[in-house]
Amino acid sequence: MTQIPAARTTPASLSPLSTTVAGPAGGPGVLLAHGATGSVRDNYGTLIPALTATGHRVVAPDYPGSGQTPRAKGPLELDALADAVVAEAVAAGQETFTAIGFSMGTAVAVRAAARHPERVRGLVLTAGLARANARARIWVDLWLRLLERDDYQGFAQARTLAALSPAALDALAPAELAAYLDPDPTLPQAGSAEQAALVKALDTTADLPGLAVPTLVVATTLDPLIDPSHSRYLADHIPGAEYVEIATGHLPMVERNAEWLALIGDFLAARGL
Repeated sequence: MTQIPAARTTPASLSPLSTTVAGPAGGPGVLLAHGATGSVRDNYGTLIPALTATGHRVVAPDYPGSGQTPRAKGPLELDALADAVVAEAVAAGQETFTAIGFSMGTAVAVRAAARHPERVRGLVLTAGLARANARARIWVDLWLRLLERDDYQGFAQARTLAALSPAALDALAPAELAAYLDPDPTLPQAGSAEQAALVKALDTTADLPGLAVPTLVVATTLDPLIDPSHSRYLADHIPGAEYVEIATGHLPMVERNAEWLALIGDFLAARGL
């Protein structure tokens, strides 16, 4: 993987995005949109090599406050974030691409497709949502309160409870559980608060009926954070969307990685994306 220099035009409200570009030049383009409080490395560390192995050219920007991207100077806005990730793909030479979103990244991908229909050729939406329900807002409010108080132990506990299915959590070895619960204040992404706040504000419900690209919606059926009914809503309201389920918590790349990668790879191959 190579780092693309950040000297390019992005929306004025955002810092330039640090972007990983991988795979053969000229391969089918894929743009990755990660989840709130996550990063490209956290969410797509297994997907990027799987995609490049099948000849895809992958563009994976880190949002403000994730990875090497500086924090935003104010609240994040969905339109600006969608425009910024699309700009990274174009700057990397990808005129058209499939947008793959995870969690909050599904809203970024949907908004990118709605605002840039000439560029987005397909969508893959995992553990996503069009608009936060009461449960998601309560989780986000809890995260924000813990971050505001610098309660990094509480934040690690809350994120762990939200991330994993009960069976996966119980199956962790002691050292693995300790790593999830590590209260080190340097471990959360620097932009976690701004990204989490965007989850409460986003709403792509009006975008969905106008989408006209092949779409795969992957529901995480044991998800404590984003109930699978959100994925069902996405699939029901995006014309022609395919819907599949994985019996996992919020992190399929952790609990059911091989199955998740296969679903994405098979969809891209079948649709010529």
